[in-house]
This record gives sequence, C-alpha cells and structure tokens, in this order.
Amino acid sequence: EVQLVESGGDTVEAGGSLKLSCLVSGYTTEHYCVGWFRQAPGQEREGVGSIYIHTGGSMSYDPDSYSVKGRFTVSRDYRLNTVYLQMTSLKPEDSAMYHCAAVERPCAAIQNNYQAFRHWGQGTRVTVSS
Repeated sequence: EVQLVESGGDTVEAGGSLKLSCLVSGYTTEHYCVGWFRQAPGQEREGVGSIYIHTGGSMSYDPDSYSVKGRFTVSRDYRLNTVYLQMTSLKPEDSAMYHCAAVERPCAAIQNNYQAFRHWGQGTRVTVSS
C-alpha cells in the first residue's frame, strides 16, 4: 500500500522560508510522479511543484504555469524516500494546507491536474503571518 506522510508545516513570518517533507512508502515501481498541492479555505486546490521519480534518479517538473515558480523548489532524497518542498520568500497568501500526492505516471503527462493523482497524504498546515 502506497502511503505519503507530510511534515514540516509551521507558522512563519512573511519573507521567511520553510521546508516541507513528504515520506513516500509502499511503491514497488521506480516510475511515479510526486506532486505538492495546497488549498486554502474557500480556494481551489493548486499545484505548486512536482517531481518525477524514475530508475536512476528524479526530474523536477517546474512549468512556468506554477504561480510559485522561482520561490518554491521540489527535490528528493533517494536514501530517505522523501520528497521536499522548499519554500522561500513566503507571503501571507501562501498560507494553506499543503498535501503531497503520487501517481504512476510522468509528471509532464499530468501537468497540474490534481484529480489524476491516486495517493494522497493527510497534509501539513503552513501559516504565513504578515
């Protein structure tokens, strides 16, 4: 059973940085996409970064369409089976519940479609104070 567990959410001041973690377990394949999404109350779920895990490594999917491009970065630690979301220059509007999700498809094929992701974590809350 594939499981994802997020951690690292906190309250930070505007302009600060925060790094979220997503521990991925249960996969028997080395070809899947892990995406980070956020959702604030009353707002639609929004993709903020993703990374494609494949044999031999990983590849970030970072299209210009992401509103957080240039401030948020997705990376992976192979040994820890963990995907990270590094967030910098945080703004109050970045406050939301952040989720990681996974699906056995290339990130580029899914783009920002959260409905295509099969497995979801419970989320971790980020609050940015002004």
